[in-house]
Amino acid sequence: MARRIDITDIAQPEVALYNERAEVRLKHYFEPAPGLFIAESARVALRALSAGYRACSLLIAEEELEKEETAELITLAGDVPLYVGKEEVLDRIAGYHLTRGVLCACYRKELPDIAQVLQGAKRIAVLEEIGNPTNAGAIFRNAAALGIDALLLTAGSTNPFYRRAVRVSMGTVFTLPFTFTEKNVCPRLKESGFTCVAAALRDDALTPEDPAFHRAKRLALFLGTENAGLSADTVNACDHVVKIPMQNDVDSLNVAAASAVLFYALCGRFPSS
Repeated sequence: MARRIDITDIAQPEVALYNERAEVRLKHYFEPAPGLFIAESARVALRALSAGYRACSLLIAEEELEKEETAELITLAGDVPLYVGKEEVLDRIAGYHLTRGVLCACYRKELPDIAQVLQGAKRIAVLEEIGNPTNAGAIFRNAAALGIDALLLTAGSTNPFYRRAVRVSMGTVFTLPFTFTEKNVCPRLKESGFTCVAAALRDDALTPEDPAFHRAKRLALFLGTENAGLSADTVNACDHVVKIPMQNDVDSLNVAAASAVLFYALCGRFPSS
């Protein structure tokens, strides 16, 4: 059972990691072993623990203790410190106003290698330098909902376990296989039997309804950075280019919104199973 420790001052050393604004420090907390991440809200934290991640500690507003999801989380967390404080005290913790009263620090795991991520996957997404945690979290949530089996992220992309990405993903970062990879991963994917598709604004781009996409036994959709899109090298290396038809002089959608449209069009209506 979790061990309750009352918090009356956010400067108490026990809750220092919850005040940490530089999330890269949490990532390297136990270096060379994997570090920590923080899950916000009882629901998201429950998804982390249900997916096999171990709790390090809990920080919970006293007013949340009697709620059913919170009680379930405390039980599932096991014998870890349970820091409890009044809302007016915890409100001063960095980012706390976004947590719905519950924070759970969890131990990270070693990321799988690419071969493990690709095993059995028929529809994957490759995120090239997606640096915004909100967009990354939304893409993970869209992927989980719309038929994507796994994700690859190139160097330069945000870490999916950063607090905002975890929150926006609603915990789907814990259930979808992913790992980081080199930027020029297209040749390796082709060797594994994937048809590589670049989302890019090119005149020769196909529409999402094109039969070529739905005939592919394995398909990898490449999504580019919020500002510049995919690199020219990546676009040229892909088998096809796809673009969402736009109206009213709008040239493109936000990358997270575009991912939802393309996941549904290329994958969601054509399940991988």
